[in-house]
Amino acid sequence: MRTVPKSYYKHFSNSEQIDFQKQSSLITLPQPRAHPFVPKDHPFFVRTDLTAHEMGPPKTVRTISQEAFDEVVKENMEDLGMEPTEALQDAIQTLSLQGVDLSGIVKCVPGESSLKDNPLIQSLERLKQLDLNSKDKFSDEDLNEMMGLFDKLIELCGGNEGSVNAAVATKNGGVELVCSICYKMRCGSKRVLDSCLKTMALLVHDVQSTETFRTGGGPKLLVNILIDGNEDPEILNSGFAVVAASATGNEVVKESYMELKIDELILEILSRQRNDSIQSLYDAIRVLLTPDDDQVVASQVYGYARRFAKIGIARALVHSLHAGLSSPSLISASIALKAVAVNDEICKSVAENGGIDALLRCIDDSGLQGNKTVARICCSLLSKLAGSDSNKSAIIENGGMDKLIVVSARFSDDASVLQEVMSIITVLSLRSPENAARAMEAGSGDLAIQAMLKFPNAQQLQRSSCFMIRNLVARNPENSFCSVMVSRNLSDRQRRTTKSARMQPLMH
Repeated sequence: MRTVPKSYYKHFSNSEQIDFQKQSSLITLPQPRAHPFVPKDHPFFVRTDLTAHEMGPPKTVRTISQEAFDEVVKENMEDLGMEPTEALQDAIQTLSLQGVDLSGIVKCVPGESSLKDNPLIQSLERLKQLDLNSKDKFSDEDLNEMMGLFDKLIELCGGNEGSVNAAVATKNGGVELVCSICYKMRCGSKRVLDSCLKTMALLVHDVQSTETFRTGGGPKLLVNILIDGNEDPEILNSGFAVVAASATGNEVVKESYMELKIDELILEILSRQRNDSIQSLYDAIRVLLTPDDDQVVASQVYGYARRFAKIGIARALVHSLHAGLSSPSLISASIALKAVAVNDEICKSVAENGGIDALLRCIDDSGLQGNKTVARICCSLLSKLAGSDSNKSAIIENGGMDKLIVVSARFSDDASVLQEVMSIITVLSLRSPENAARAMEAGSGDLAIQAMLKFPNAQQLQRSSCFMIRNLVARNPENSFCSVMVSRNLSDRQRRTTKSARMQPLMH
């Protein structure tokens, strides 16, 4: 048995070397199998099937430069006599085992290709030249060339290997470069600026790239571009796509946008635009109000949602629902509105502006047109709004219970739709014996039985069914026959689960 040699650490900084040596001292490497070209004491010949115990405690992810990676491959060839392909694979295997993050590294086979041959790197290098050669603006000739280069980057970063290429572009200064070009393009060609923003939306794909975007002044630059181009739907659509991408998983970026009053800009655009061409606007709302940063103990998005509702964004989103299934933004607007509706007051305001009526119409129409996606999304939003006691009455008075049973019958082969329908009935029946009785009259008991029998392996649907049954019978002795019906038709496991119906109603 042996350990990783000290010569390996020369590819890292001094601080990384010290920490790396401490970590790697916990790893013992077995003697490699016999190989006709590689000595048995080859330092990089390691196993990839080490167990967690053998590997020791989790290691901090480290990065390596492109030059250092290429040097490791070169050493494998020159010092150990490996073939080019073998040298490359060995370097990848060894570095990955040692906890080195290889995302953004161009993995070229020596002698067959090089970093300069990569089309992504070529496009970035040419854009860097054009950016350096220009002072404050670009010539028409440069703009035409840049258009082609951005289209190439969009193709490379948006295809099957998009995430890999986006990481390579980020590693090679792509985010900083595109920000610099966007700054110079603010008053230039809108067509090229649109492509520039589309490229940026693809490049900011992880926490590291969004941090680079933030520290480079990206949020302020982007908001200024949106303000300047607030009459251009294409610029707005591309710009808000960048907002959504850059704010995903990064609480600090969300805060930066809120400090720049992006909520007021969103309201202005929602109030003015009626052509439903800015789909990414709704994505931006959803992302800004989603607590998805694992590094933050307490997210501020709840306060952001209340701020959105206070200035009128919830009301504007409700207006998007009134167009019904004919609106291409119906699904996006429903998801965004669900993110905004975070408390009882906001849920009530949605109903006061006709949101409940609009949703019930959409649910009914989705069944007639066979649109499962609309049915599922609208039911999910209605479940959120039904959390308000006053909204429960509005849903029942508008025939909501019967419409839910009808749509569940039309989509009886889709577990996701049935699950959302039962979620609504669960909420409507909570602390309301009258609503529970109406649900039983409408056929919710049969719905639960049929769904549980038809989808025995759909765990979430089984769970939703049991929750609904529990709330239906908890305060209604006359509904107790529901548990009898279920017990006669369901399996032993399902029957044991439904015994919870005798317990207190499920609280949400």
